[in-house]
Amino acid sequence: MAAPVVPVDVFRDQPTLTGPSVRLEPMTGEHFDGLWPMFGEPEGSRLTGTHQRFTPDQIRRWLATRADHHDRADWTIVRRSDDAVLGEAVLNDLDDGNDSANFRIGLTGPPVFGRGYGTEATRLVVDYALDVAGLHRVHLEVYDFNPRALRVYQKCGFIQEGVHRDALHWDGEWHDAISMAILATDPR
Repeated sequence: MAAPVVPVDVFRDQPTLTGPSVRLEPMTGEHFDGLWPMFGEPEGSRLTGTHQRFTPDQIRRWLATRADHHDRADWTIVRRSDDAVLGEAVLNDLDDGNDSANFRIGLTGPPVFGRGYGTEATRLVVDYALDVAGLHRVHLEVYDFNPRALRVYQKCGFIQEGVHRDALHWDGEWHDAISMAILATDPR
């Protein structure tokens, strides 16, 4: 078996990824107006387990630094038909010694849920991560109350690896986080 070869700055030249319905653009400050509503959207916060609240200035500063972080890839999901911002897709927590990274995705809210945008964006990122960037493994966590996302990840080739019991406390209840991953050698 070959030794890991993914460099720590593997995402230095992050490309735009294009599918039939969406385009994943490297995230910049120009995307603020489209992304800002996502950060206060209650259902999106619940699905991602995000308790933290952000100010517009915090998000603007964060967006302005995305291109400076070559150990992660942050994309804005844009609908091709009208250039509407639909959310974000991210590869982060790069483990260059093991050719592995975490994946996360967030959509702007219920009006774009269930329309296939998340599935398409996930496939684009997985194909890029495994076929272009040379990663061996992409992993994620999804909460037990999000069966829609679980189905998307399964359709895209992720396999359940385990459960982190009571990983999230939300609205007075504990919820499990389901660990999933896809390997470069897995069918897609």
